[in-house]
This record gives sequence, structure tokens and C-alpha cells, in this order.
Amino acid sequence: MQTDKPNGVFISTYGCQMNVNDTERMLSLLEMINLEGVATPEEASVIIINSCSIREKAVHKVHSEAGKYRRLKEKNPELKIGVGGCVGQQEKNKLLSDVPVLDFVFGTDAIDTLPQIVQEVREKNTRKVATKLTPKEPYQIETLVRNPGVATFVNITKGCDNFCTFCVVPFTRGREKSRDIDEIINDVKRLIARGVKEVSLLGQNVNSYKSTQGDNFSKLLRRLAEETKIERIRYTTSHPKDFDVELAHIMRDYREKIMEYIHLPAQSGNSEVLERMNRGYTRKEYIAKAHMLLKEVPGAVLSSDLIVGFPGETEAQFQETMSLLDEVPYESLYAFNYSPRPLTKAAKLPDQVAEEVKSERLSRLLAKHRDIAFNLAKKYAGQTLQVLVEEYHVTEDRCFGRSTQNKSVHFQGSRDLIGKTIAVRVTEAYPSTLYGVAEISGVAEISGVAEISGEVIK
Repeated sequence: MQTDKPNGVFISTYGCQMNVNDTERMLSLLEMINLEGVATPEEASVIIINSCSIREKAVHKVHSEAGKYRRLKEKNPELKIGVGGCVGQQEKNKLLSDVPVLDFVFGTDAIDTLPQIVQEVREKNTRKVATKLTPKEPYQIETLVRNPGVATFVNITKGCDNFCTFCVVPFTRGREKSRDIDEIINDVKRLIARGVKEVSLLGQNVNSYKSTQGDNFSKLLRRLAEETKIERIRYTTSHPKDFDVELAHIMRDYREKIMEYIHLPAQSGNSEVLERMNRGYTRKEYIAKAHMLLKEVPGAVLSSDLIVGFPGETEAQFQETMSLLDEVPYESLYAFNYSPRPLTKAAKLPDQVAEEVKSERLSRLLAKHRDIAFNLAKKYAGQTLQVLVEEYHVTEDRCFGRSTQNKSVHFQGSRDLIGKTIAVRVTEAYPSTLYGVAEISGVAEISGVAEISGEVIK
């Protein structure tokens, strides 16, 4: 496929890591019709908003962002503007009628046909919607990344079968499908040949992976560790109900490759709320599973998602979410106000919590976790961590990488360290960011202390 029209495509991306990965796939596919990624919408002949619909504000953002491009289209009538991702899948034709500036809308199963969609819209000067889900087709893709760098994402599942009452994912990404295990192994081997040192396995419910041959997630991790030369393996997002001792033992037995960071979304600390959410576990069961992981995987680092103000949540039930932080040592926390989403059962539940109550509870939860996170970070001060260097910032003469615990680590270094695993002694520790000095054998220590504001742990 070829086109002689201007060759700039700008993609605005927000949402989960799967959306980020989808954007890379879009850019790789659009190169087939000679569309190259550009840095600003002003340079583009095609603009795509790769959207998320997990929270209500994301839908509003699509309308707002598309409106900002109206002036660009007035200056250049040939400019084509589209929306993809979960909002595209959810809103379908409604988006075209509500946002006249849009030319095309495509869903999560239409990404691989994006070159044809864009070409048709440009050549025929028509508007198009492509949002049909394909539940019966097997999930077969190859990771398409233009410049994978040191670390990259690999999708292993898509969709979700859990139907949590607050979540729109089963409606926007369809029912759960898993890729063939050999296809994933070969995919990772190709990425290694391109210089990739670390892969993050992605899925809405990654540890429910089950290939058509019956292989589970534990077997996939073991085969990746044994059959490929990948240096590091991460994964997200796991579901507590699918996390078992077998998976914990695989992480323990292959810890030289499988990183000890585990994102284990709780969503609430109250069993009644969890039941209304359809999460499939109680507070007691969740805490027991978290403690099992901390015991079976020495040095395990946990993070979580929590929703505040779910319909019917009382102050007493919220206090159980607060006290969950005393039971499970979350080093990172992603907490949000409940947002009603179309098609979900929770949106129709009685006793919706007032917005001001949600916001006040969220502030209390985040304040409590902030104190806990600073205390947990103290243990890193003085430790030497293994850091895979991903970037070099020339203006600061500083390297950036991540430790096995998924901590961002900054230290002074040089460009030739990119792609190498460096021992870094931590000199300053924050909950999500660490600063230190590289301990390179045979070379003088490289100082990396940074001037930053706020509380410092030494």
C-alpha cells in the first residue's frame, strides 16, 4: 500500500500500558502506508487519539482533545482525525455524531486494519467506524515495536472474563483470549535479537493466561526463563484470585530472571464491597495471599489498586480499606475515586457516594499511604541494587534505570552503560525514585547524588 499524501501521524495516548503498546503497534503498521510518527499535531496529516475509558474523565478528555484540533483542520481540510482504544470501542458511531471534527473511529480489535482504515478515509474523503469485536478469532499477533530499546512490552492476553461490576474492559476489549505459548517464546527471541534485555508481559488479567494447549502462566514464565536469553521478565496486571503457590514458586525458583515486583490490585479492603465488585475473594483471603507471596518470594515488593467511594461504601467499610495498608506493605499505590462506567452493573447500583465524600476519603487514603511509603523506602538507603540502565540524560550526565524491585534509579554515568546491569548503591531514597552511586568494578565510583526538594531518606 502506498500513498503520496503528507506523511506525518501524531498519536496521543493515555490509559493503561496496553494502550501504550497499542500505540507502538499502530505506528509500526502505519509505516506500511508511509506514515511516520511526528512529535506534534501541527506536523501531522493524520491525528489519532488512542483513548481509555476506565474512568469517566477519560471520555471527556477525548471530546476536549478532539475539539482542540478543530483549528488545525480549518487550516488544513485534508487533515484526518480519528479515535481508537476503549473509548472508540465503547462509543462507536456516537462519537462521529457528537464530535463532527472526527473522520474515523476504530475499536480494539481493528488495530491491525488501521492502515486500510486510514487509507480509505484519506482517499475517499469519507467517515468510517470500525468497532466490530472478533471473539471467535484466535489471538495471534507479533509484537511490533519500531525501536524497542532495552525494555519493551509483550501482550500475552487480551480482554477479560471477570466482569468486575465497576469495569468496562470486557465490553471494550472483549472476552479473554491468550496467545499461543510458542508464539510468545519466538516473539521474545526476536526482540532479544534486536537488543531487548527486559520484557513486561501484559494482559488485563495476565496470570489467568491459558494457551489453547492448556499451558498456564506459570509454565509460560518457566519456559521464557529456560528457553530464552532474556535477562529480565516482569508482568502486569495480576488478579489475586488467580495467584497461587505454583506461580509464587516459579518466581522464587527463577528469581535471577523473574523480577520480584508484583502488582496485586485489591480494589477494596472490605469483604462486602469486594462482593459487590464481583472480585472473587474476601479481605481475609486477599491478605492471606499477599502474605503468602511475601513468604514464598523473598524480597517481594507489592503494589496495588484501590477504589474509593464504590456504591454503598460506608465510612466503616472505607476504614477497612484504610486498615488494609497496615496489613499489606504496599510500596506503591494507585488509588482512585469510583467512576461509573456505561454498561457496568455498578453504575446502576443504589447508594452512589457523593463526589465530595469520595474526594475526602481519597485524600485520607493517599495521605496515610504517603507516610507508609516513606517508611518502607528507608530500607533501600545504603543498599546496593542491580539496575538495568534504560536511558542516558546528556544534559544531566545521568543514567536512568530500574531495579529488580521496579524502582526508578538515577545515577551519574555515561551513554555506554545503556543496556547493562549496574550495581548502584542507594544514597537517597524516595517511595518511587532512588538516587545513588554506581559501583563499577575497576572504575572509581560515579557520584549520582541529586538536588531535589522534599523529604530525603538517608
